[in-house]
Amino acid sequence: METLYIVVPCYNEQEVLPETSKRLLEKLCALIDGKKITPESRIVFVNDGSKDRTWQMIEELHQQERFFQGVCLSRNMGHQNALLAGLMTVKDHCDMTISMDADLQDDINAIDAMVEKYYAGCDVVYGVRDNRDSDTWFKKFTAEGYYKVMKHLGADIVFNHADFRLMSRRALDGLRSFPEVNIFLRGIVPMIGYPSDKVFYKRSERFAGESKYPLKKMLSFAWEGITSLSTKPIRMISMVGGGIFLVSIIMLIYSLVRYFTGETEIGWTSTIVSIWAIGGLQLLAIGIIGEYIGKVYLETKNRPKYIVQTYLGDDEENN
Repeated sequence: METLYIVVPCYNEQEVLPETSKRLLEKLCALIDGKKITPESRIVFVNDGSKDRTWQMIEELHQQERFFQGVCLSRNMGHQNALLAGLMTVKDHCDMTISMDADLQDDINAIDAMVEKYYAGCDVVYGVRDNRDSDTWFKKFTAEGYYKVMKHLGADIVFNHADFRLMSRRALDGLRSFPEVNIFLRGIVPMIGYPSDKVFYKRSERFAGESKYPLKKMLSFAWEGITSLSTKPIRMISMVGGGIFLVSIIMLIYSLVRYFTGETEIGWTSTIVSIWAIGGLQLLAIGIIGEYIGKVYLETKNRPKYIVQTYLGDDEENN
């Protein structure tokens, strides 16, 4: 038997945490009773600078039940950094980890199949949605479109997969070797390699509370993923620039023909449209290039991705 740690990042999850902890404890105990995992397996909640009672509730859970542990970050670091902090904190205490969100949209029962695939030799097991029937038309259209765009840009991400996955200790060691500050785990994990598989599940509605990813944050997260994994947007600027150059050659020939035929009057509309189009393209190009330069700037500063303030483990270790 192997030891499993379930890592759950939390940000203002006081409304859903009682039910989440209850269901996860039931699942963990069932796996232990079924001799699938060792009794040393644990559930680890990562507090990502919550402003409500989330951390106090995690402390209470830890005091009431030995299976619960907690990691408290020094401030809000963002979902991806909080998840990474939890994984790296528990890496040396377990044989495998399963990461999932606290909102109970991920199917806890899919954990059984993930563990089975781990024992079959998989270092990474992706939890993949089997459909998006519960999403609105807009959410479904934009989400599926995003995965297609990412694939077109050359990013190797798993379609309809978020952050519900199993990773072995060997895979976590591989993840640790990626030093970049701008992290997008959905794109980084497939780069690790090692044998992998998928488990399909039906995603549920959020049990309680509000989504931590409104449209603005979703767009920001999507752009972070694109610019962290691909340089094709910059190459596309070069292609568009080449296209505009060809158009300018055609317009030059057109102007010369009109000149030699005596029709030298040039339309005002075409001139204005050309100025606005080229000006807008230049601003867009500067913005995209600036985004990449900003990422290089952050990488060179090499700031820590997270700082653990407190770790509630079996030995009551505090960092």
